[in-house]
Amino acid sequence: MWLGSGTFPTGSRQLNPQTHRSPNCGARRDGARPDIVVIHYTAMGDHTAARDWLCHADAEVSAHYIISAQGEVDQLVDEAARAWHAGAGRWGDVTDVNSRSIGIELSNTGVTPFAAAQMDALETLLAGIMTRWNITPDRVIGHSDMAPGRKVDPGARFDWARLARRGMAVKLSPVAGAKVDIGQFLNDLRVAGYTADASDDGLLSAFRLRHRQGVAGPLDATDCALAEQLAKRFPVDQTVPSA
Repeated sequence: MWLGSGTFPTGSRQLNPQTHRSPNCGARRDGARPDIVVIHYTAMGDHTAARDWLCHADAEVSAHYIISAQGEVDQLVDEAARAWHAGAGRWGDVTDVNSRSIGIELSNTGVTPFAAAQMDALETLLAGIMTRWNITPDRVIGHSDMAPGRKVDPGARFDWARLARRGMAVKLSPVAGAKVDIGQFLNDLRVAGYTADASDDGLLSAFRLRHRQGVAGPLDATDCALAEQLAKRFPVDQTVPSA
């Protein structure tokens, strides 16, 4: 699905997406449909340069959309097609995340706040994607979630809490009474979707980038309580890889 140039209304806001076709895409494998959204940052300060690189054949990388700090939305790949943004990561039992996801790049270096206009545009775009493909908030993830220890985007400055307040991402609230148990913590993360190969520290870091931004140090009771709460959102019979 190409949104195409021109005004695209969603709720109370409007997008004016522009088309810049990337050759770095293909058919989704085995008839897959997107049921995950992966959010990235470009790690580049120049939006046009980042967009052009994603559209260059030598890059061998792409995303469905890229959003500038000013809230400009460029569509690079048809939503129905497989963009090349997720690499070798995995989420839950999904090993080919590219075939099951829509990728959104945000023009940001990774060390600066995400501009209000950019977040506004992201919310509008995301609302449409979630409606069109019936994607639930627990399937909106960061690159760091599906590639812990290797990727850190969209990073510690990204406002996940804002998306959660809008019903576009998982919202967790700390609860008292949890014990520090590394084995249970790692199992809860696997149940929730963190099944990619990573060290214990890499998994903890990825989890905190998403749910406890700015927190450092060893695993604590709050981490364990949040991971337990996250795992409980998934069916008890969900099959996950062993440790």
